Amino acid sequence: MAIQVTDLHVLRNQLLLRREKLGAAIARSQTANMLQLLEQVDKALERVGAGTFGICEHCLGTVEAERLMVDPLTKLCLDCLNPSEQRALEQDLALAARIQAGLLPRTDVSAAGWNVAFHYQAAGLVSGDYCDLMPHGNDLYFMVGDVSGKGVAASLLMANLHAMFRALIPSGLPVPQLVGRANRIFAESTLPTQYATLILGRASACGEVEICNGGHMAPLHLSRAGLNAIRPSALPVGMFLDQEFPSVRVSAASGDSLVLYTDGFTESPGAGGAEYGDHGLGKVLQGRHGYGSRQLLDACVKDLHSFRDGSSPVDDQTLMVLNFSPIQH
Repeated sequence: MAIQVTDLHVLRNQLLLRREKLGAAIARSQTANMLQLLEQVDKALERVGAGTFGICEHCLGTVEAERLMVDPLTKLCLDCLNPSEQRALEQDLALAARIQAGLLPRTDVSAAGWNVAFHYQAAGLVSGDYCDLMPHGNDLYFMVGDVSGKGVAASLLMANLHAMFRALIPSGLPVPQLVGRANRIFAESTLPTQYATLILGRASACGEVEICNGGHMAPLHLSRAGLNAIRPSALPVGMFLDQEFPSVRVSAASGDSLVLYTDGFTESPGAGGAEYGDHGLGKVLQGRHGYGSRQLLDACVKDLHSFRDGSSPVDDQTLMVLNFSPIQH
């Protein structure tokens, strides 16, 4: 994918800022590495001015836009890297995948009367899906999201969200203010084209759940009365600095479940090209009230695998099931 005009403008500003900082550092203390880096920045700015930025210097093909967003000094496409450079890139990706796996919560969590299981599968080595659980006080916070883009750049933003909420939740802010604070930090620290759909919820031991949904797929509430979608209430995170994130409240009874997922799950294509869809997920969940979180999760994942008929996922997939099972006294 070629670099977009808006992204090019942002990358030019990044390069100019990098040049300004390098110039200030060189004025204080010159080193060969600093001078070499300054030269590389100047050459990148020359390529922007000449309209050749993002063109591979070796084959004149297109340098991958995702790699340019991570490192605007990149000059070669993947096909033109020498073997040692390719090995270094592969090692970096493998390390990124291990780091990302370490950010995921435990596979099965029980807290505040809730049992939680999740399925997380990257389409490549790393994923832009966000998934976390954090018990705090008498509550359980749960988060599922999907960062714009794919690959390394998206995984970096996923890690950014993970760190933000881990730092913000202990502050005790109400759920709307938590997401609002995270939105401002995210918007100020990312490119204008980057955003994330996100659900942040707080589940209490009495079954009360507060959910803030920033443009994400509607979570599903499975109760004795049936299956109900909880519609999104705000725009995605990172689009506007001062946007508000209203929350909605749901009351869960014993045996009820909340099901959260990313579009990579429901938009998975089957053998004939049709998407699995919300209806595919809904068919599995209907009639399974009272099932445990792991039972529900395994049934959904098994049904999707059957629908895909052995094909590999084309997008990152996350599914989280929270089942309310309060301790009976």
